[in-house]
Amino acid sequence: MESNQILETIRMVDEENLDIRTITMGISLLDCMDADVDKACQKIYDKITTKARDLVSVGEAIEAEYGIPIINKRISVTPIAIVASAAKASSEECVKYAQTLDRAAQEVGVNFIGGYSALVEKGYQGSDIELIKSIPQALAKTNFVCSSVNIGSTKAGINMDAVKLMGETIKETAAASDMGCAKLVVFANAVEDNPFMAGAFHGVGEADCEINVGVSGPGVVYKALEKVKGQSFDVVAETVKKTAFKITRMGQMVGRIASERLGVPFGIVDLSLAPTPAVGDSVAQILEEMGLESVGTHGTTAALALLNDAVKKGGVMACNHVGGLSGAFIPVSEDAGMIKAVETGHLNLEKLEAMTAICSVGLDMIAFPGDTPASTIAAMIADEAAIGVINHKTTAVRIIPAKGTKVGDMVEFGGLLGTAPVMKVNDAKSIDFIERGGRIPAPIHSFKN
Repeated sequence: MESNQILETIRMVDEENLDIRTITMGISLLDCMDADVDKACQKIYDKITTKARDLVSVGEAIEAEYGIPIINKRISVTPIAIVASAAKASSEECVKYAQTLDRAAQEVGVNFIGGYSALVEKGYQGSDIELIKSIPQALAKTNFVCSSVNIGSTKAGINMDAVKLMGETIKETAAASDMGCAKLVVFANAVEDNPFMAGAFHGVGEADCEINVGVSGPGVVYKALEKVKGQSFDVVAETVKKTAFKITRMGQMVGRIASERLGVPFGIVDLSLAPTPAVGDSVAQILEEMGLESVGTHGTTAALALLNDAVKKGGVMACNHVGGLSGAFIPVSEDAGMIKAVETGHLNLEKLEAMTAICSVGLDMIAFPGDTPASTIAAMIADEAAIGVINHKTTAVRIIPAKGTKVGDMVEFGGLLGTAPVMKVNDAKSIDFIERGGRIPAPIHSFKN
């Protein structure tokens, strides 16, 4: 980096909340499969603690040397339903795999480990159902484990039997532990190299071990837009694009250094704008800086479309290997501007759903009353999956039925997870829709051969 680039990076870190949100080591567990659950768990523990032994110390050394905060050091692994299939594991035995992941994560000192996952977009195999049934207990009995289930894809359609099961699983997870649902994501079109939790897993098409980086910089983009107040959207798009370029270059540099020092391949940079509850580090405030009185009002979806596209254009120019989700996250609890918009009544679930047709993920870190029926939760998942399947994009649901709450209450998660206002859910029933089961077919444009 030239001296002026170094100075600019220092300024962005000090004044604009620029950080590397995560360096995530992806580890394949395919060679740990065993017909004996206990033997498989020992192999898993040994491989993770060997491969990731220096992950945290290398991350901390890079932070100290370059003055760039690396907020999280994480691990993603092969979807455990695949690994557990060799042992034909029951739901009780699946929990052993989760506890093994938890012990390994604690041993190497990472913040989270993702991959307690199943891919069931077209149907169930091996231990898929058993793993899904085990999720409530697995998340209740672990501290660092994150879980995800992919229930749909553009090529396969939407597995509505799995959608129904996940609605029930989310309810059971909320009953089993206060934080479990914050570590559980339901996907459509899940990607194999996502470094962000709670949805990260290491796909079977990835290298045996690799480093993926997730950058973040809503504060940097916000400050850049402050300098072009009142100017045209052409100027806004160009400003966001140039800013995303700078952020992504920094992420690529950190990824390559970590890759070299750990002796594993560099995978991708995920250039998502991931907010935090900190003031000035909000995606909502970026949208408002474009001229909206409040995020959620008319024009919000158009503003988000511009932001997401410009971020991707700038990032792709900066790095040959962009992947993951890459765009703008709009979690409610993790974004001070989103929280404020909900509290003032300018942002509701219906508008958030419209915004998810544009953003990187979907309904993220949203709390609603704990007595919401499982069928309603399943229908929310189905709606998000439909947006992803029809639009060839990843969508996800990470939602929290908050026990004993009513609309307007606040749920405190702490740390980066922030505080979630309890939002109103449409009280018209969807149970007959969910009870149909089967599979919603893939859209016609999925057939490209």
